[in-house]
Amino acid sequence: MNRIGIIGVGEIGRAIVTGLCEGRDEPPEVFLSPRGAGTAAELAQRFESIRVCADNQEVVDRSELVIIAVRGQDRHEALAGVRVDGGRPVVNVMAGVSVDDLRRTLATDAPLVRAIPLPAVRERRSVTVTYPSHPTVDSLFESLGGVLPVADESVFNVFSALTGTLTTHLAYLATLTSWAVGHGIAADDADRYVRGLFQGVGRALSDRTRSLHQLAADHETPNGSNERIRTTWFTPANSDALGKALDDLLIRLEGQRQR
Repeated sequence: MNRIGIIGVGEIGRAIVTGLCEGRDEPPEVFLSPRGAGTAAELAQRFESIRVCADNQEVVDRSELVIIAVRGQDRHEALAGVRVDGGRPVVNVMAGVSVDDLRRTLATDAPLVRAIPLPAVRERRSVTVTYPSHPTVDSLFESLGGVLPVADESVFNVFSALTGTLTTHLAYLATLTSWAVGHGIAADDADRYVRGLFQGVGRALSDRTRSLHQLAADHETPNGSNERIRTTWFTPANSDALGKALDDLLIRLEGQRQR
């Protein structure tokens, strides 16, 4: 793809642009909607291949592939009157907006593909789930860190639900930092240590020869500190509660898909 359009330039739009353009010898032309004007202007200043369009229809008309990255609740307003011809793939990164829903909104026969790009695409380190598989779209996300096409929208929604745990993980780390501060550790020192501690653990995830259960066991000494916290805090009841929260989120996502 030499010409890519993005409607909605928020955090994910910015991350996609950065991944496509930063450090590339021949980045694609990227056409941005005026929605999110401040971010669009900033990106146009950073990268020579960025163009800010007058409206969303111009984004579509000038692009070979269009990414829709507005908030789901804003889609009807943002896409009102926008026409997409049948040959141009449209990538839907709006959480909870099904293929059928977007097709009704756009009234188009164009290929529609859902995707779950995460902020790490800016560093080309994020695996992006797509549905349905489309060679052009899959190639795009392969270049941004990897792609995982799935054959069923219900399966896609399971992966979408998993992304709902990201801020919980970050809040967990913030809670650890606050606990340390409460015990007299300087805030900067606590923050630096917790970040380093979990960045080190995160690097272990690149070892695909060991399952996640095995990685956990390998980081734990029998009767040691890690085992004590796991067994006294992350109890079966807490594990079940997490599963229930994910089940509830999945039901919500499936309900949106069926509308």
